[in-house]
Amino acid sequence: MSTDTRAETQRLGVETTGIEIIDEADRTAKPKDLFWPWFAANVSVFGISYAGFVLGFKISFWQSVLVTVVGVVVSFLLCGLIAIAGKRGSAPTMILSRSAFGVTGQKVPGVISWLTSIGWETFLAILATLATATIFKQLGWGGGTGTKIVACVVVAALIVAASVAGYHIIMKMQSYLTWITGIATIAYIALTIDDVKMDAVNALPSGSSQQVVGALVLVMTGFGLGWINIAADWSRYQRRDASGASIVAWNTFGGALAPVVLVIYGLLLAGSDEKLRDGIQTDPIGTLATILPTWFLLPFLVAAILALVSGAVLGIYSSGLTLLSLGVRIPRTRAAFVDGVILTVGTIWVVFFAKSFINPFQSFLITLGVPLAAWAGIMIADLVLRKRDYDDDALFDPNGRYGRWDWTSIGIMVVATVLGWGLVVNSFAGDASWNNWQGYLLEPLGLGKFVDDPAGPYWDGNWPYANLGVLLALVLSFVLTLVLRRGTVRRQEAGT
Repeated sequence: MSTDTRAETQRLGVETTGIEIIDEADRTAKPKDLFWPWFAANVSVFGISYAGFVLGFKISFWQSVLVTVVGVVVSFLLCGLIAIAGKRGSAPTMILSRSAFGVTGQKVPGVISWLTSIGWETFLAILATLATATIFKQLGWGGGTGTKIVACVVVAALIVAASVAGYHIIMKMQSYLTWITGIATIAYIALTIDDVKMDAVNALPSGSSQQVVGALVLVMTGFGLGWINIAADWSRYQRRDASGASIVAWNTFGGALAPVVLVIYGLLLAGSDEKLRDGIQTDPIGTLATILPTWFLLPFLVAAILALVSGAVLGIYSSGLTLLSLGVRIPRTRAAFVDGVILTVGTIWVVFFAKSFINPFQSFLITLGVPLAAWAGIMIADLVLRKRDYDDDALFDPNGRYGRWDWTSIGIMVVATVLGWGLVVNSFAGDASWNNWQGYLLEPLGLGKFVDDPAGPYWDGNWPYANLGVLLALVLSFVLTLVLRRGTVRRQEAGT
């Protein structure tokens, strides 16, 4: 980028920094600033719909509340730990990951991170498009192909424009979106509180411990673990003397506050109405709108779209940085634009051409959650082992102290992933049969049996749907890294 162009973009507030280390003079953010992007990205009515997925495990209301609080808080706490790396290194998450995997070896988790970010943000754009069509239909304004085309274009344009603008504009935008979506969500609760039927909620039967674990894993992967691969991207502008504990606290508080409240309220709504609970599975946002008065449908739609866009912007911005970390040599703004185009094409294909998408799409993304959990365990252990800030130059030099490949970390990630996939199952076996290879350790261990029923394949037993593989990948990679890489980190920090 030329000097004149860079000066012009900076004047307009567009971030020109890519994956390089943030200049000392630009590290002006404070830990409390982390509240805004994390809260805005998660104060969404989509959080209410997660209750339908949790209750899908056939557990009681109070079991669901426990799962929600523990799952949401712990998963965002893990994001907070990764965010400390951003302060220590002032670089994007995947660049900092080079300290554990090597400058070239980082591309292994980098590809998985990029696919996950693109996938989830495309999913959010799809939900926004479908919600628009559903609500327009309720308003009698159509809701057909024309509506979907306009919705798709508007949603994609908002996401791409904000992600191209970059960190500073996104931070300002998120602070405004927090108030807009927060007020609309409070209004939604006020207008639907009469739909809560405590007799029906309390009548929900309790589930087994395996079902509770399965719901817990769902919540953790749907919230904090879904963001963990980009957590340091938003803390890299923090001052070097910022408190690590404060960074963790604000990150956790900002990310967890809204989901805990929203999912618990969603449990009350979905637990009161079986039809609502079932409808959430196919059209989460649109189904929640069916119990609203007509006059509030349009404000609800605007708030829902803005909330989904808010989450998608964080992901696309970070996926652009991840793309650069993989060696793509283009400016950050172009990387964000490229990922935005991919998101748009994916949304168009799914909304207008795919016959069935939600279940196969989720199956693919959940599969990526296992190696992502393994990566997270390695990175958190690496942070625990390190006592000093990162060597800035070595993060970009294959001949530096972090090396080109760290085969120990890569081996740990592979082992944890292979074992993890063996203990998770494809929850959408009928719609995504190409993914039924998972769970290959369950039968040998006597934990379940795959039944290829003509009416629809399923897993028989109590443990398969607990999806223990995600937790195993996270914990095993953490422990192995602490044990096997202690000496490596010590030598790196000694500069040998």
